[in-house]
Amino acid sequence: MTLGLALAGADTTNYVDEIVQQSRLVSELGVRSVWFGQRMDYDSPTLAAIVGREVPELQVGTSAIPVLGRHPLLISSMAQTAQAATHGRYHLGVAVGSELVASAFGVPFDRPITRLREFLTVLRELLDTGTADYSGELFTATPPLPTVVAGAQPRVPVLVAAMGPQALRVSGELADGTLPYLAGPKTLSNHIVPEITRASETAPRIVAFVPAVVTADVEGTRAKAVQQLAFYEQVPSYRRVIELEGAQRAADLAIIGDEETVAAEIQRYYDAGATEVVLTTTDLAGPKDQLRTWKLLGELE
Repeated sequence: MTLGLALAGADTTNYVDEIVQQSRLVSELGVRSVWFGQRMDYDSPTLAAIVGREVPELQVGTSAIPVLGRHPLLISSMAQTAQAATHGRYHLGVAVGSELVASAFGVPFDRPITRLREFLTVLRELLDTGTADYSGELFTATPPLPTVVAGAQPRVPVLVAAMGPQALRVSGELADGTLPYLAGPKTLSNHIVPEITRASETAPRIVAFVPAVVTADVEGTRAKAVQQLAFYEQVPSYRRVIELEGAQRAADLAIIGDEETVAAEIQRYYDAGATEVVLTTTDLAGPKDQLRTWKLLGELE
């Protein structure tokens, strides 16, 4: 199995210090990869680079940086720097974005698939050749100076948080895989895996992000999941995959139970075609059960 954790810190004096401390702990427990979402406070590639330097046993990844409001030249530079800093253990995840992201940047959320295609085309050219000469409808990239970061080897893998048919086809053509979230086993096997595989020349990575907690308080934790994950029910892409799974709420996709239950449910994702599984929202039931969840993950590796 290839398993990982999505880490996030609580209110703290120094966010970076807390994440490094968490990363050291999960590494000692046997976890081999950690991932960081891109929010509107910290910078995820920088955080991944720091963790990768501080805890060299870990693979590190970002899931996922919205392409909206960002240029592929800048993302290429950030990703290559993180790759050099971690000596080849960095995984770049990008996403189309949303109306919420668009409002933060003061730009319209329009033509998302065209934007994704052009962004990935430029990014792939930069990572494959070390330069770019591209003029599209939404992006232009003609760097007058070198864009290669020494030591950024092997080539940075690029994954896309794609779940809709069009985004999956673009990702299959131009990226190394996908990072679905709240897409259950049925949705993976019937929709996501077949769609991206048809568009890929090589076997794509399917890195499934799944909320999960090992706990004895199943009912209470489920109630917290209903509250914390309700936001995703308002986002069309997540609403679609929730419905495809036959679920009513995002919380229905959370794995909550004892070690045996959680391990069995994780296996269902592999059986559905996931190449990797990353557990998220492991803090739902508090610190003790979060540690219990992390210990199980280390044992399953």
